[in-house]
Amino acid sequence: MPPTPKHTRAEIIAAALNLARKGSIAEITARALGAELGVSSRPIFTAFRNMEEVQHETVLAARKLYNDYVQKGLAEEIAFKGVGMQYISFAREEPQLFILLFMTAKETALNLDNILPAIDDNSETILSSLQSAYGLSRKSAYKLYQNMWIFTHGIACLHATNMSRLTEDETSARLTEVFTGLLINLKNEGKNDD
Repeated sequence: MPPTPKHTRAEIIAAALNLARKGSIAEITARALGAELGVSSRPIFTAFRNMEEVQHETVLAARKLYNDYVQKGLAEEIAFKGVGMQYISFAREEPQLFILLFMTAKETALNLDNILPAIDDNSETILSSLQSAYGLSRKSAYKLYQNMWIFTHGIACLHATNMSRLTEDETSARLTEVFTGLLINLKNEGKNDD
């Protein structure tokens, strides 16, 4: 009969998430995780097959936490802006998890047209909120979403790496300014297409 685990899978993943917050996913080793839990590394392997599974589950836990930020943003009166502000808040409040999810090198570069659905499970919901709020076609909404994400990602990276910090008011003003310019440009492009 296998030994009874001293810690649940959820407790182990919570400890792994704490380790990821302090450094990187590579620092989540059996020894480090055991130390975080105050046990040897052995109990980890009663709950998980291997460290790759622990790391995978840790990334999923980080993604769930990020999704909570997105849901908070979608609940704002201006949902699209709320999501952008929450993306930046996640980078500011959880810099190592932001780096893990959005600044870790990929084996293959993504095409800009495919990047948003590949990195964010909420992309369809975000896109729909943009379409309905501003009466945009899917194509125009996606173009606006791409451009705003590039700008928002830049601000978020500044926060995550502690290169620069904008206040909430400064962030809000800059997002509004860029969004307004892009929206005007899209609407003018639409007029020229007629």
